[in-house]
Amino acid sequence: MPIHQTKNEKRSGLYSPEERRRRDTTVWTTVQAILAPIQFLVFLVSLVLVLRYLATGVGYDAATLSVIIKTVLLYTIMVTGAIWEKVVFGQYLLAPAFFWEDVVSFLVIALHTAYLVALFTGWLAPSALMVLALAAYAAYVVNAAQFIWKFRLARLGQTASAPDDAVTA
Repeated sequence: MPIHQTKNEKRSGLYSPEERRRRDTTVWTTVQAILAPIQFLVFLVSLVLVLRYLATGVGYDAATLSVIIKTVLLYTIMVTGAIWEKVVFGQYLLAPAFFWEDVVSFLVIALHTAYLVALFTGWLAPSALMVLALAAYAAYVVNAAQFIWKFRLARLGQTASAPDDAVTA
């Protein structure tokens, strides 16, 4: 059981009343609300640049730089998101309310990190690097959809059931 939750505390939706209060008062909620759309915009630009390179062979440096920027933003949002989870739920990652989102986040991080490792070690050719970036981006889209779904559930004051969570992973 998370540190901040007592056995008698009732949940209404994704958050207990105390978790909701912590969510609404922590600066980390604002940080996440700012970083998430920035990361998404960088993702969209980068996706266009990566696809352009794969289609035309032009713009490798711009596409590479965009993937690096996207990855730095991903690391930043992952660290700040872990802090947010600690403040709200009492644990840095894998809080029950966001378990599957965190699991898929690990895959997203692993794929982005694999891209950086392959880039800096020269393990993959440029086109293979861009395909790896697309795989990382596909996982990111799934993960972003999970978080958007949870945000919607939280606004509606509902709890996602375990089967729904399992489907999104």
